[in-house]
Amino acid sequence: MGLIGLGAMGRHHARVIREVEGMELVAVADAQGDKHGVARELEVLPDVAALIGEGIDAAMVAVPTYLHEQVALELAGAGVHAMIEKPIAATVAEGEAVAAAFADAGLVGCVGYVERCNPALLEMRHRIEAGELGDVYQITTSRQGPFPARIADVGVVKDLATHDVDLTSWIAQSPYAMVSAQVTHRSGREHEDMMVASGRLANGIIVNHIVNWLSPLKVRETVATGEKGSFVANTLSGDLTFVANGDVRSDWDRVTVFRGVSEGDSIRYAIAKREPLRVEQENFRDRLWGRESESVSMSEGVHALRVTQALLQSAETQTLQFLGRSAYEREQRKGQLS
Repeated sequence: MGLIGLGAMGRHHARVIREVEGMELVAVADAQGDKHGVARELEVLPDVAALIGEGIDAAMVAVPTYLHEQVALELAGAGVHAMIEKPIAATVAEGEAVAAAFADAGLVGCVGYVERCNPALLEMRHRIEAGELGDVYQITTSRQGPFPARIADVGVVKDLATHDVDLTSWIAQSPYAMVSAQVTHRSGREHEDMMVASGRLANGIIVNHIVNWLSPLKVRETVATGEKGSFVANTLSGDLTFVANGDVRSDWDRVTVFRGVSEGDSIRYAIAKREPLRVEQENFRDRLWGRESESVSMSEGVHALRVTQALLQSAETQTLQFLGRSAYEREQRKGQLS
């Protein structure tokens, strides 16, 4: 394995790659040096060309978003498998070029959406697949907290909302059909720092996303509501709770006037909590080995980028944005995606 980008995320990838069975970190690169001291005995190479020159089989790409296309295309041209930190690229056109390059070369190409590896969301997905929620009606997400100094080249939509877009499609097993969004700029930066959005997936599930960098309270919550109740995933703690629709009648006059479901029993599941980043790298390794894997394909990465771009377009034009048939849907029909 080679690693390019030794910043806020790259330093964690360096540690995890060294820990994963079957992976050996043999080369690292970063034009800005190694400010976190993660290279250890390895020389810090200046660029992707030097990284390729070390004879690596696969690479982890953790450079800033605007460099993703350039680095990925060089890796694909050299026959190197790769996982790219989300989003796959800065624009849809760049993302499509990256995905096509890896597909044409017959290489494994993945995107690093680590939230899919969160134990609470994995458990939610599996239980929904097993029918424990019945028909799913709605998925809502809240991703809020203070501004991260590490981000300079994108706004909150491409940095954070892209997680919610990806995990929502994954949980629901459906692409987006339409979105509407509002953004605001309150921190004096070029890029947006707050967003609220709503939409509908192709399978009819309605969705809502609240994302910002300006909240003193850090929140990471995903709620799936269906005919049997709601799953509530706290991805900060990795906890999953199920709140069932109740069947207990009330004779309290103020309550009986409300029509609809009532709150039933709550269950907080005891689930194994493994580090999501480690699970992500193991998924990439398994994909390289030809095993069954839950790694995120590049076509899924392009779909998430297409949706985030539609969110920004909606906010700019104050219009509802419709998502056309995507590579995600075409591959899903071919059975190439889990």
